[in-house]
Amino acid sequence: MTWESEYTRKIKTADEAVRVIESGMRVYIQPGCAEPETLVDAMTRRAPELEAVEVVHMRTMGAAPYTAPEMASHFRHKAFFIGPNVREAINAGRADYIPIHLSEVEGLFESGAMPLDVALIQVSPPDSHGFCSFGVGVDTTLTAAKCARHVIAQVNNYMPRTYGDSYIHVSDIDTVVEWSQALCEFKPPVVTDMHVAVARNVAGLIEDGAVLQTGIGGLPDAVLPFLMDRKDLGIQSELITDAVIPLIEAGVITGARKNFKPRKIIVGFAIGTKKIFEFVDNNPIFEFPPTAYTNDPALVARNDNMVAINSAIQIDLTGQICSDSIGTSFYSGIGGQVDFLRGASRSKGGKPIIAISSTTKNGTVSRIVPTLAPGAGVVTSRGLVRYVVSEHGVAYLHGKSVRERAQALIEIADPKFRNSLYEYCEKTNWLTRPVCEDHDPVPAKATQA
Repeated sequence: MTWESEYTRKIKTADEAVRVIESGMRVYIQPGCAEPETLVDAMTRRAPELEAVEVVHMRTMGAAPYTAPEMASHFRHKAFFIGPNVREAINAGRADYIPIHLSEVEGLFESGAMPLDVALIQVSPPDSHGFCSFGVGVDTTLTAAKCARHVIAQVNNYMPRTYGDSYIHVSDIDTVVEWSQALCEFKPPVVTDMHVAVARNVAGLIEDGAVLQTGIGGLPDAVLPFLMDRKDLGIQSELITDAVIPLIEAGVITGARKNFKPRKIIVGFAIGTKKIFEFVDNNPIFEFPPTAYTNDPALVARNDNMVAINSAIQIDLTGQICSDSIGTSFYSGIGGQVDFLRGASRSKGGKPIIAISSTTKNGTVSRIVPTLAPGAGVVTSRGLVRYVVSEHGVAYLHGKSVRERAQALIEIADPKFRNSLYEYCEKTNWLTRPVCEDHDPVPAKATQA
């Protein structure tokens, strides 16, 4: 049987395809902008016939209708990373959060610790050899498709073809649903003046030839425009957004100095708009491997001058980083933060960076705090953190005592909160508040390595 005839034999409608899903099964959904919305909608329409179906995925860009209150007995979602579409359901108790490093998610599928019954994926049409591309989202999906007992693929003409370990053969797909529609988009975040102020200080740490990892949001997007005068930057990152395109087109991102995978942008998935989808299509400068590869700290560390830029919700005066919750309310996830900070810390010339605005809620709340809020999760330990950057400067914490860390972090806190931070340190005997001749606290100066 030729692959063409095999492909034709597997074609079904979305509603027919999801009939393989039965009560009590575990269903994986391809995340990000590659989410197969047609298959998700069809699965949700089957809700009256299903009970206790477990749905697992990283952050998706669709509506997540299976987390609605009326779906509680039919579907139970478990998030490896929390997006806005499932946040309310998780904190209301209708869905669950799995704290895990992204580099370790695929190991759950491969080891059998989290066996998958069905994988809902979205791919490009097959090429002349019968291979479909995962396009903008290889991430954990390639491994999920290898491990799932049944693979349902939405074949979409809008899905770009990308290079790397980005293919699945028609013979490895059990059911094909031909349905073309525009991919889910992630609109560029609003970049505020605060983002720009922090980004300017972050950019000051990035030298020619550095290899970058950046996350998602206004702060990472604010950093990249400050790098237009750099030369031969590279990328190894779990994700990229539209914001990398100007640097590539300007010849700033070339990967020419990369000692590991030179001239290649190594990335697990792309999120953004049609602009980035079209840019990665058949573009050989991009290589899309699974997340277990992009986020492997040992492989990240093979890049000399690796710069990992991640953000946080809170940091305490000892250097503990909370980035997945606001107190007891779960907000996002561990993601790749620790993977890349560990990798960058072991890289020759590497710089693991936590970038954070010093305040939130219109300047009324300090993000640099004496102790983390009750219930806040420590994603990055005080032993791993090195560079902390705010709009007020750079604090370098590696090898520093608690006393030295507290002093450095207070100096990059918002000035109106420094007195209260010093008061806490005086009570704990960590340090004594320095004074000038006018008895005001010493003005902040960035403490850099």
